[in-house]
Formats: sequence, C-alpha cells, structure tokens
Amino acid sequence: MDDANHQPIIEIRDVVKSFGSVKALKGINADIREGEFFSLLGPSGCGKTTLLRLIAGFEQTTSGTIAIAGQSMKDIPANKRPTNMVFQSYAIFPHLNVAENVGYGLVRKKISKADMTAEVEKALSMVDLAGYGQRAAHELSGGQRQRVALARALVMRPKVILLDEPLSALDKKLRDQMQQELRSLQKSLGITFILVTHDQEEALIMSDRIAVIFDGQIAQLASPEELYRRPVSRKIASFIGVMNFLEAEATGATDTHFTIRVPALGEVEIARRDAPAGLQAGQINVVGVRPEMFTIVSDGTGSFARTATGTVISTDYYGDMTYYSVALPGAADPVTISMRNTAGRSIARDGSEVTVGWGADSIVLLE
Repeated sequence: MDDANHQPIIEIRDVVKSFGSVKALKGINADIREGEFFSLLGPSGCGKTTLLRLIAGFEQTTSGTIAIAGQSMKDIPANKRPTNMVFQSYAIFPHLNVAENVGYGLVRKKISKADMTAEVEKALSMVDLAGYGQRAAHELSGGQRQRVALARALVMRPKVILLDEPLSALDKKLRDQMQQELRSLQKSLGITFILVTHDQEEALIMSDRIAVIFDGQIAQLASPEELYRRPVSRKIASFIGVMNFLEAEATGATDTHFTIRVPALGEVEIARRDAPAGLQAGQINVVGVRPEMFTIVSDGTGSFARTATGTVISTDYYGDMTYYSVALPGAADPVTISMRNTAGRSIARDGSEVTVGWGADSIVLLE
C-alpha cells in the first residue's frame, strides 16, 4: 500500500498494561495506518490480545494513550468507539437466525425496520451470504458462522475491524480459503483490519504490516517481506519460518560494509544497510540463512558465485518440495535446504556428496 496516502488511524503511545504485579504490556508504541491490514503476531501470553482489547475498550491502559481517528480513547467505553470486534468463538446467538444475529447491534440505533433489513442484506452480500438471512444459527458451517460474525461487525460501519484469532477453529483448507476472502474483502472495503494471531504463515499471507510481540514489547514492526528477509534478531528469525544459524565473526568493517567470516561458507561482505540498525562488528557472532537461499547444484548445472561441498544426512520428500539436512565442514549442525521438485530435477540421496550453491545476499546479520 502507498504509505504517503495512508495516515495513522490508530496512534499507540507508551502503552503499559498491568494486571496486579504482572506487566502484560511494557511500553507499546505504534501507528496503524488507515486502510491497512495490520497483524499482531506472537506466542501465547505475549500481550497481543491484551493490546487488541485495549484498542477495543474492553480493558483500560495502566498508562499511555490510544487515539483513534485523532481522538483519545481515554474513558470512552467499547460501545462508543469506532471499532467492532470479531471474536475467536464468533459469539453467534443460537436462538437468533442469521439476519437477527447480523442486525443485533443495529437495534439500539433505532432505525426503521426497512432500513435495518437493507443494511443487514448489504452486510450479508459483502461476506457472500446473500439469501441466508432466515437460516438458523445451528444450520451454519464453521466458515459460515465466521462470515456471520464478520457481517455483524461490518453492519455497524466501524472505522476499524478487530479480529481475535477468528480462523483458529477452522480446518486448514477452510482456513486457507477464509484468509484469502478476508484479505480480499478488506482491500475492497478499505477499512482498517487488525488481526491477532499466533500463526506466522497467516500473518505473512494477510498483512500489510506485522508487529511481532514478545513479552509485552514490540520486537519488530515491518512488512511481511522485511520480517522474513531481514529479521533483526535470532529470536524473530526463529519464530518466523525456518532459519539456519551459522557461527560467524566480523573480520573487518567500513562505513558501508561488514566483512564476515562464516567457517562453513567462507568470507563475504555484507552492506550495513542490510544489518539491524546500530549493529556493531563486535556483536556479530551468528548469521542466518533461509533454507531456500541454498541450492543443491545438480549435474554441474547452474551458476553460483559461491559454493560449498557437503554430505546429505537426511531427505524429506513432500511432493512439491524436498527438504535436505546437509552437513557442511565448519558448521556445528547440519543445515536445512529446501528445493522445489521441478521437472527433471533429481533428488539427492542420503549419504551422497553434494555441491551447495549460495549468494552473499542470502546471509542475514542478526543482533
């Protein structure tokens, strides 16, 4: 999305939240832009749901401020905020039909029955449930229940939709489908969506930006690509996807580059702009390489500026992909290498010697 045309709709400043002696959030600062799909990603107990509930107004900050659309939310109750929540459990009322569930929040607005019917039908059309208004709640599938919960949020025309792990109860195939539908709907509506999830793949697929939260603090806030390609710490690199970690040391440094020696791979130059801000040469003792950044060179084909020779320890075949564990001289542990099984590409067998190709831009410097 074009950052220049999207101003912050939510401003979070120095937010602390304590529950007794337990500090769940330890000074959160973030701007969430108007019209973006923003995810709060982290392990269970990190504080991401607490932050979502603070935005929604279900909890109050211990200190710090949250502003929505330029207005401080201090002392503003949940039902007066320009937000609406889609809960993990969906919270569908079993005694109401679909239309009654979707229109429940409109009742207090005291609009006419005709207007309410029109608004409900419009919301159901948005989530591809047109014609389902008279369907009983117990007749809905898991995916349909999720859509009803989303329609109930959309019908209130909020500035921000808050999603508390809404897909976690669905099976993988339906979850994958709903991820695409939610993302497509958000783009078409232009409403800010904030998703809480512990699923790294889900966050990468759906988000414009992701805040990774550990222990009540934002560890990194960036686009999915930047988080995956340039995580700032080993902890983030381990949490998002798979990363090989290799011992390293900085043997030289200039204003623009680090010279890094990796015993398993040799010596390379890495641009400072690709390193975490403020990283010093003396702090470099490990680098990361994603499995797909290595290539097993077959039959001498392919051109790589750098290669290493290793031995295949194990092979895991997944149909479209093969994952290899390869021992490289100088590496304390075998590295994981992923290869797509394209036409004509042979599969290396356990115990075979292979040539591993890689590039200097594959190496990630970590704090």
